[in-house]
Amino acid sequence: MRLVFAGTPTPALPSLRRLIASPRHEVVAVLTRPDAVSGRRGKPTPSPVAALAAEHGIPVLKPARPNSAEFVAELVELGPECCPVVAYGALLGEPLLAVPPRGWVNLHFSVLPAWRGAAPVQAAIAAGDTVTGATTFEIEPALDSGPVYGVVTETIRGDDTAGDLLERLAESGAGLLEATLDGIADGALTAVPQASEGVSLAPKITVESARVRWTLPAHVVDRQIRSVTPNPGAWTMIGELRVKLGAVSVVDADALQPGQIRVERNRVLVGTSSQPVQLGSVQPPGKKPMAAADWARGARLTEATAT
Repeated sequence: MRLVFAGTPTPALPSLRRLIASPRHEVVAVLTRPDAVSGRRGKPTPSPVAALAAEHGIPVLKPARPNSAEFVAELVELGPECCPVVAYGALLGEPLLAVPPRGWVNLHFSVLPAWRGAAPVQAAIAAGDTVTGATTFEIEPALDSGPVYGVVTETIRGDDTAGDLLERLAESGAGLLEATLDGIADGALTAVPQASEGVSLAPKITVESARVRWTLPAHVVDRQIRSVTPNPGAWTMIGELRVKLGAVSVVDADALQPGQIRVERNRVLVGTSSQPVQLGSVQPPGKKPMAAADWARGARLTEATAT
């Protein structure tokens, strides 16, 4: 099939690579978000998907307003039969959805209808789920509610960060997306409506929601931190200093008050509403992450409180 692939960040790359290599499909263009401005000089940086497409000589589309009449007309000119989507990052209106005769097929990193929304992997870890997965479905105007083509599942490990889990799902999901498009091309797949029960939402992670809440039990603090690692990264205030935290571990130690910091010879503990957690890495502003014990020694920290 003639495809226009829509995607933006790194987790979309395994799917794009598989479709470029597929003998059954032709990626005639890539749709991605406009270049992001980064660095002190504000230099525009293409998305990972745009960079990969450029390496393969595939035209890259970066509309600021993808639902505009002008872009809809441009997509009509390209004549895609189907548009696969992996983390594109913008809502698609009905005129755009109507262009490809075989629809827009989204790869979503949860087992729908669980965790509809922008941050399904983070939500699954934070909730303490033990199994998640990836789903391919036909996009319709409502959020992640379209009929499902296929599902793969993935066990959530006890030490998984969002980055770890998303990396595995991106790979297994790429195979699912390719198989789904093969089935659509053959006429062998029919999308099945999602269940009406079990719907849960996974809104976009904000910087404030990544702030560690030390008044929660240790196992919940652990999940919260892993769910936002590496992006946007968990953080806390220690006095007037805002620091980012890597994954922690729950330890068997004397109880501390929530947020109370105890510096020992080779470890740094922080209290929660249950047992303490041991800090892994700490990243002060403007510096690289470092082992918590090294940071505490350098900061000459003896006692403090995290808030």
